[in-house]
Amino acid sequence: MSKRHYIIPIFIPHLGCPHDCIFCNQKKITGQLENITVEDAEEIIERYLETIDSNNRTVEIAFFGGSFTGIPWEDQNKFLALANKYLVKGKIDTIRLSTRPDYINKDIINNLKKYGANIVELGIQSMNREVLDIAKRGHSPEDVMNAISLLKNEGFIVGAQLMVGLPKDDEEKAMETVKQIVDLKPNIARIYPVLVIKDTYLEEMYRKGLYKPLTLDEAVSISKKMLIYLEKSGIKVIRIGLQPTDDLSMGDNVVAGPYHPSMRQLVEAEIYKDMILYMLETIKTSGINAIEILSNPKDFSAVLGQRRSNYEFLKNLYRDKTITFKEDTSIDMGTVAVTCGEKTIKLSKNTFYHKISF
Repeated sequence: MSKRHYIIPIFIPHLGCPHDCIFCNQKKITGQLENITVEDAEEIIERYLETIDSNNRTVEIAFFGGSFTGIPWEDQNKFLALANKYLVKGKIDTIRLSTRPDYINKDIINNLKKYGANIVELGIQSMNREVLDIAKRGHSPEDVMNAISLLKNEGFIVGAQLMVGLPKDDEEKAMETVKQIVDLKPNIARIYPVLVIKDTYLEEMYRKGLYKPLTLDEAVSISKKMLIYLEKSGIKVIRIGLQPTDDLSMGDNVVAGPYHPSMRQLVEAEIYKDMILYMLETIKTSGINAIEILSNPKDFSAVLGQRRSNYEFLKNLYRDKTITFKEDTSIDMGTVAVTCGEKTIKLSKNTFYHKISF
């Protein structure tokens, strides 16, 4: 039986960040308007721990937002010492933090190790120099290479946070970024299609007609290709799209862009649709009256598609056939089976990923 994984999120918006990136307003993104104190963080941790089963679980404290290793050392160490207290007591298992690639060096790494932090996610966004400059990121591709190398050499789990749809970015540049990231071999990745958030310079660009965000379909398409390339290379994509909050919604703090509260499911649904079409191309469907799509119950909603989109797509494509989607507990997660007449074939995501190229 696998352990349940719990994350205790501590948001520190803009603390330690020396730049105002054109897309960023951490307080709007996180829904947290006030800077957090160590006392606030301890209260959050205690509240979460009260709801977590102490058996068969892993728990991590995660410092999100801002640039953690850019906080003044004294404040940084207060947060780390707090997390370490729970680590030593065995109440948590890992300490995670997010920071900038140019805020990683030997001294910083040694300090993180002293307190038991072992997961560092880097806000990379792009490996294209022009895109980084226009976004006012203030770091270079070389900073990314250096940071990942230093962290991996010291045994850290390294995360790469990537954006798609920044000004001057396109699908070709996004895929080139992914290929360079794969060469650097981080452990995990996140993909964030760019949203126009209130009170950012990107909003000003958008309103002046200087920036056109991706459509939802474009964001899903590019994110799908990025996910496939990363995961077939052994880098797990742990999130696609921003975490929805009470304030983060279209027409509220999101001015424009490909916002969807279930972006990952949209991407997964497109992958499953591609897998189904790939299998149907190998089966002779002429003369067959019915097509049956089978998947594990835990995958079923993604296989069926958001609002039954994959069902509707296949129904329109094969108008002369009955299309049925069914749950099947005997099928592994991440695998889909297609039955036409007496013939059934199966395809796993991993196998499919290695059959296609971009």
